[in-house]
Amino acid sequence: MGELTPYICVADARRSIEWYVDVLGAQVVFEPIVMDDGRIGHVELAVGDGRWMMSDEFASAGVAAPDTSRGAAISLHLEVDDVDAVCERVVGSGVTLDRGPEDSPPAGRVAVFRDPFGHRWFVNQPLTAT
Repeated sequence: MGELTPYICVADARRSIEWYVDVLGAQVVFEPIVMDDGRIGHVELAVGDGRWMMSDEFASAGVAAPDTSRGAAISLHLEVDDVDAVCERVVGSGVTLDRGPEDSPPAGRVAVFRDPFGHRWFVNQPLTAT
C-alpha cells in the first residue's frame, strides 16, 4: 500500500519554512533544494509522523500558491500532542483561528486556521480516556 503525502506550494518558501518550524514545531527532514534562480524547488517538513513536501511557485510547471481570495480547496489534517499550545503559537504569530480549540468527540481536541501562506490546517489531539 502506498502513502499519500501532501506537496504544497507557497509564495515564499523560506519564510514559510521558518513559520512552520517556529509555530507548528516542524522539523526540516529533507533540506531545501535551491534552484539556480534562488527559489526553493523542494523541501520536506514533518511534525511527528505527519510529513509534507513544499516548493516555491513555478509558473512554468503550473505550480501556484493558494488564491487567498477564495475558500480553501483542501485542508491539511495534523495530529499534534497539544492543540492548545499550537494554537497559542498560531495566534501569537498573528493568525486568527477559524475554530477552537475545542473538544469535539470523537475527533478529540481540535482547531482550524489558515496559515499566512493560504493553507487551511485542521489540528487535533486525541482525547484521553477518563
